[in-house]
Amino acid sequence: MSRSQKSRTSRGGVPSAGDTAVPRPSRLGPADLLRVGLIGPRTRRLRSALSALGIALGIAAVVAVTGISASNQQHLLDRLDRLGSNLITVGPGKDALDEIVPLPEEAPVMLGAIAPVEKASATGATKAGIYRSDLVPAEQTGSLTVLSARLDLLDTLRGTLRSGRWLDTASQKLPVTVLGDAAAQRLGVTAPGEKVWVAGKGVPGQWYAVLGVLRPNELVPEIDSAAFVGGPRARKHLGGDGTPATVYVRVHPDRVADVQAVAAATAHPANPGMVAVSRPSDLLKARSATKDSLTGLVLTLAGVALLVGGLGIANTMVVGVMERQGEVGLRRALGARQGQIAAQFLVEAVLLGLLGGLVGAALGSLTVHGYATAQDWPTVIPAVWAVAGPAMAVVVGTTAGLYPALRAGRMPPTTALRGA
Repeated sequence: MSRSQKSRTSRGGVPSAGDTAVPRPSRLGPADLLRVGLIGPRTRRLRSALSALGIALGIAAVVAVTGISASNQQHLLDRLDRLGSNLITVGPGKDALDEIVPLPEEAPVMLGAIAPVEKASATGATKAGIYRSDLVPAEQTGSLTVLSARLDLLDTLRGTLRSGRWLDTASQKLPVTVLGDAAAQRLGVTAPGEKVWVAGKGVPGQWYAVLGVLRPNELVPEIDSAAFVGGPRARKHLGGDGTPATVYVRVHPDRVADVQAVAAATAHPANPGMVAVSRPSDLLKARSATKDSLTGLVLTLAGVALLVGGLGIANTMVVGVMERQGEVGLRRALGARQGQIAAQFLVEAVLLGLLGGLVGAALGSLTVHGYATAQDWPTVIPAVWAVAGPAMAVVVGTTAGLYPALRAGRMPPTTALRGA
């Protein structure tokens, strides 16, 4: 080591008193940056609270608008579904000689195994007729039919009872019947417990007790003029052969066309061309149009709410920079760099955005729940808005606070102190 080098250092390599140390530029770690970013919210609590409130109202508006629109949409779709937009009927077709080709007994089970199918049930034909008494001539049927019914038929059709009860495991083997609305009127039956006469060609006549009476069904009007008995009873005493006359298939609303395309081959794999499958009703088209139009409305309203919220955040941050010119000038005079000043305001914008986003998501969710409950709608809060609301607020807050942060960082110390 040369003499000049020795003179620059003392024993142990420590610079001597005569040496001049070159200061390193100050750096802010993540913890320091967070602490500096919290200076504004801590010292100006009212302004910070109002800023966070503005962000919260923007996010709450987004969640509320999308949630209320989605709840209204679901309410309308549920009503259309109840009317039958997702119900398919499958029945036996006719061959070249115009003779009916019966469906296999397993058709309801096979149709119910299709993935999008929610429920499947069926009715079966019998050789019996139903009369008010045993004195009525056999040919005066009153256009009423006696059908065998599966236990889940009423649930599949979403039918309701006017009085009495539906068939169950115990009653499906007994001489009891459930009447449709029109059948009960024509037979003069007003309440369960009354008896009607069931007879037919090759079917010994017998009195049947009325177990229940159905309400009118606008979706499946043919069941209004029918009397239903249990499947085992129909096969053993009423000449039923066990083959389904009509299979009712309740499908996921968005998969109706897919199920319709495979229903015939599934119900009768050996002869799919001899299967009659109903077409999608006009209700399905109305459902699709309603879903598309309301989805577009929700996205449009969400975009408008986001734009308004972003402008509010930007305005709040610009005003905050103007109010704190003295603080900016003092920090710059003490050696703070432009990037550190900009980072301070940017962190503050991010923190306010996160806080406002959390509060806004909660407020919006409560608003949707309260309004939907008051309107008797299902409460639907889109997860993409409720969960991503705080993250979206951070992104919008960061974007809106970027210009004010850069403006604060570029402010010369003399200008900031003079404007304070």
